[in-house]
Amino acid sequence: MNDTTSSPDVADHLHRVAEDFERLGDQISRSPQPDAFGAVTKLAVERVPAARAASITVVKHDRFVTAASTDDVALRADRIQYDLGSGPCIDAIVEQTIYQPKDLGTDDRWPDYGRRVVAELGLHSMLSYRMNLESTGVIAGMNLYADEVDAFNERDLAEGLLLTTHAAQAVTAAHLREHANNLERALSSNRDIGTAVGVLMGQHKLTRDQAFDLLRIASQNTNRKLHDVALDVIDTGAVDVTPHGRS
Repeated sequence: MNDTTSSPDVADHLHRVAEDFERLGDQISRSPQPDAFGAVTKLAVERVPAARAASITVVKHDRFVTAASTDDVALRADRIQYDLGSGPCIDAIVEQTIYQPKDLGTDDRWPDYGRRVVAELGLHSMLSYRMNLESTGVIAGMNLYADEVDAFNERDLAEGLLLTTHAAQAVTAAHLREHANNLERALSSNRDIGTAVGVLMGQHKLTRDQAFDLLRIASQNTNRKLHDVALDVIDTGAVDVTPHGRS
């Protein structure tokens, strides 16, 4: 016998999550911030009232760096982790999990980090999430910082997870759009180069390799991109291989 007593509650919960996710996406798309990371950190402190500051950490060239932060407090708190090589965000990223230290001053997992952020910045609790961005080749995590001990409740935890999920999707979508645009530009460039090669072959009775070599020589001697030289050949039927800028 199936238990259907909780179905309405589950359906209502999923409906609210879907609405929140849609609303969050709309807020990010309308944000004046130039990138998804910046938009999400700003939105995090708005949607999680207990958060004093927020930041997003990424791994670049095997180093942890802050890609976006709401203020200098978050940036300094991040840098302490990087200096120590230890902290909730670093571990959340490396271990692909979520950390919620409720009292940084007494948490024995990061004693050095906790002691410093309490003494130097007055921060006492955190939420740290790993962001799922593997398809983009980016490794990242989000941090929420609070002044109070045990500042974040279960709702805040869920809200942060929603934010990181949507941020990951927004960044992935932007990455895929840029990749598609790059491919389109490459295909267009290759078509134009191929057309220019055909023009030179027809006008000067050259082989394909000879025509392409002329384009390359012209590109090198005039210090112009191969694609730009090809466009000139298509427009004029001529190619200039004279070295420029030399007496």
